[in-house]
Amino acid sequence: VLCSGKVAYELMEARDEAGLDDVEILRIEQLYPFPSEPLVKRLAAMPDLQDVVWCQEEPRNNGGWFFVVSQIEDALTAAGHKGMRPRYAGRAPSASPATGLAKRHAAEQAALVADALGLSVRSEIRRKQKA
Repeated sequence: VLCSGKVAYELMEARDEAGLDDVEILRIEQLYPFPSEPLVKRLAAMPDLQDVVWCQEEPRNNGGWFFVVSQIEDALTAAGHKGMRPRYAGRAPSASPATGLAKRHAAEQAALVADALGLSVRSEIRRKQKA
């Protein structure tokens, strides 16, 4: 799972609580210029890579997705994973960067974390309510 910002910490926490030992979370803080060389090295070190996910908190049309998707595809090809495409995990496109409602924000956040990690949304919502 590739991401940027504080969502990385939520992803790591959820991954650890779910006991997932086959999911790596790479936090990319500098989107431009894109850190292609380090990413290629990390991806090349994963010969059994099956799925690449870009996770972001912002709505699909407000975050980095449209910039990073081609950068990630190029890095995957350079790392020997030709034809592999990243999958998006995040909020749906929206005119506003925020929902305006705390409950809706929490539910959307739990859903995007669950989607990125391949977890049940219900289990992630329960986890968030306990925290």
